[in-house]
Order: sequence, then structure tokens, then C-alpha cells
Amino acid sequence: MEFLQSLDPLLRTFWYIAGPVSLIFLVQTVMTFMGTDASDGLHADFDGNLDGGDSTFQLFSFRNLINFLLGFSWAGITFYSIIDSKFWLIAVAFAIGILMVGLFFVTIKQIMKLGEDNSFKIEEALNKTAEVYLRVPAERSGKGKVQLSIRGAVHELDALSDGPEIPTGTMVRIVKVEDRKIVIIEK
Repeated sequence: MEFLQSLDPLLRTFWYIAGPVSLIFLVQTVMTFMGTDASDGLHADFDGNLDGGDSTFQLFSFRNLINFLLGFSWAGITFYSIIDSKFWLIAVAFAIGILMVGLFFVTIKQIMKLGEDNSFKIEEALNKTAEVYLRVPAERSGKGKVQLSIRGAVHELDALSDGPEIPTGTMVRIVKVEDRKIVIIEK
């Protein structure tokens, strides 16, 4: 601690910010890789999402505060002996802090592109060819079942026919979806 007391007040301030912020950043990083950081536990009274969409990035969050302070403090320490003007030193440190938040934003955007929604939506079955698995009675007098493959996964769906009975093994086309769970088929 004696080391810090002998420093210039501005440099001492950078060190006082860098120490705890680096520790918090380290803990956040470890928690991220362990998968235990679903929420940082702090909720703002406002939505800092300036995107207006369904983005997971919020401008005003605890994580972004830590990223900013990490860049700000370590830039201040690094450039203290290089930049003589305190104004320009703080300006450069501030810019690097903002750059750290931007870098985090770009990284998260790239990671989000790796995500893929593979959930099945019955609307995807429209106009697809399927095979009758259990016979489909005529004129909607009962339900049968069809099987179809979408994106490499086989799905079994309840089916109705507006026409004649369709026997097992017949290839059909799905022409309509009703009640988000039943398909209407034709030969």
C-alpha cells in the first residue's frame, strides 16, 4: 500500500480503479465459462437497449461498466508516463474504455450469430411431401398420421383429408395447417 501512497493522485486513482475492477472482471470471466452468469444480479430501472429490437446487448449494464472501467484504468496506467497532459491522458483512457465496451458488443454479436433455432414449427410443413403413417379417413371423419422430414428430423403429425380415404404408405402433400397442430393433406 505504501507503493500507492507515493504515486501522483491521478495515477493512484487509476490503480485504485484497476485493482477491484480487474478482480471483478476475472470473476465474471470464470463465471461465464462455467455457465453461471445468467444474470449479474443488478437490474436497471430503465432499458438501456438502444437497438430497439430483441438484442441481448444492453448499453447500461454492470458488465459494461466493468468493461469500461477496465479499459479506462489500465489505459491510464499504461499511458501515464507517455502522455504528459492529464487532460489528454484522461481523454485517451476514456476512449479506450468506450472501445472496450464496443469490443465486447462486437464479440457478443458474433457469438449470437452462432446460435440457431432448431425448434420445429408446424407451418414449415406446408406444401411439403409426407408419407401416410396411419391411414387417414375420408372427408375429415377421423384423424390419421403422416411422417415427414424437415431439416433432417422426422416428424409425425396428425392429419385430416378433405377427399377420399388415404391408405398407409401413400405419398401426400400438406396443403393446410389447422389449429396449429393438424395438417390437411391431399394425394
